[in-house]
Amino acid sequence: MLINRFIQQAPESFLSQAQIADVARGRRGFLAGALAGALATAGAARAQSHPPAGAGDPNILEMPEHTKGLGQPVAALGYGNPSVYEKNLQRRESPGLTRVSAASVSFCPLQGLFGIITPNGLHFERHHQGWWDIDPSKHRLMIHGHDPSFVKTPLIFTMDELLRMPSVSRMHFIECGANTAMEWGNVAVPTVQYTHGMISCCEFTGVPLYTLLEMAGTDFKKAKFVLAEGADGSSLTRTIPMKLIENGEVLVAWGQNGEMLRPENGYPLRLVVPGVQGVSWIKYLRRIEVGDTHYGTKDEVVHYIDLMPDGLHRQFTSIQEVKSVITTPSGGQVILDKGFHHVTGLAWSGRGKIVRVDVSVDGGRNWAPARLESPILSKCLTRFNFNWTWKGNSALLQSRAVDDSGHIQPTYEALRKVRGTRSIYHNNAIQTWLVQENGEVKNVQIS
Repeated sequence: MLINRFIQQAPESFLSQAQIADVARGRRGFLAGALAGALATAGAARAQSHPPAGAGDPNILEMPEHTKGLGQPVAALGYGNPSVYEKNLQRRESPGLTRVSAASVSFCPLQGLFGIITPNGLHFERHHQGWWDIDPSKHRLMIHGHDPSFVKTPLIFTMDELLRMPSVSRMHFIECGANTAMEWGNVAVPTVQYTHGMISCCEFTGVPLYTLLEMAGTDFKKAKFVLAEGADGSSLTRTIPMKLIENGEVLVAWGQNGEMLRPENGYPLRLVVPGVQGVSWIKYLRRIEVGDTHYGTKDEVVHYIDLMPDGLHRQFTSIQEVKSVITTPSGGQVILDKGFHHVTGLAWSGRGKIVRVDVSVDGGRNWAPARLESPILSKCLTRFNFNWTWKGNSALLQSRAVDDSGHIQPTYEALRKVRGTRSIYHNNAIQTWLVQENGEVKNVQIS
């Protein structure tokens, strides 16, 4: 049964007609032939890779060190590290992106990740004035009202008090509003790490902000917005609509992927605002102010705005629209041989769940549905996979996502008709990778 299932699912390039005929003649004969072939291949490989030890006796193998002795001791004290053979998989800063590294970005290596969860050590970073490792015993969170009538009892929480509360854990993506920014005007960067690497997805643990507002006696009939403020040197502040908070999704979080937040990701406390651009996920969260109008801070009326074709600014556009990208094969990679290849990528939407992803290998002329892998969660990354047989000719790989609100990922032509070419933020256009005849993959743009 296993063999039959394998044949049904395997691409044509995996099995020759002769092999299929062997299976048809009977499983036992096929297995015997396969075993004999495997033993012959193994013997040849053994003779080539393990020269005989001793007086030319081919039956005596020189065993590798890891099979002959004790390995490394248990790392009882210390934090576990990846294999030395995986050290190339790391966050990277784009040279010249900002004048100082304390106000820069480190990009997540999407091309090397599996599933949907981003390891904490590879989570992308965006700093406005560097990161801090704050003593949690001294950190405080204050909740109060812009007007005394908005909050009955202003409160100040210690980290110990927050950690003692009933917590919830949820998986969500966080994406910088400037992700894919350099692609607006032209093709500027070569790899998916730099085109789309300002996104990560984690399990966050904390207490719903709505719970804390209730404890403070917030008048939800009067309150329409909150102002969230961070404790770093930039005093980053963002307005959060109360309608996003009332459903319980917005978290005051201390945990990320089963451990405390990393310092570069806001330790000991940050805001989690699912579906909204990362700048609203305030790090080093120290203050929540309740009000009845949009605060219009510098980071929402001067920065993180969209310049429209007529020169006007499009403000308060925080939702991260439906988007996807193929991560393998992608720019900077090389396809080594013709035949079957596993195409994989990520899709997401700030409006809800991904319901469909289509893949094209001819630049959007023809589309075929990809497989969506579980779990499929709201405002979370979704992994998609697609089977493709490459025949050695040039190809244009694209993915197009659809979410449960009915929004469809646009082409660059469609997006630029309404947004122009001078914008920076909120680029969710379809990404194209050119596979050349020599197997090299490059970043290109087509209408």
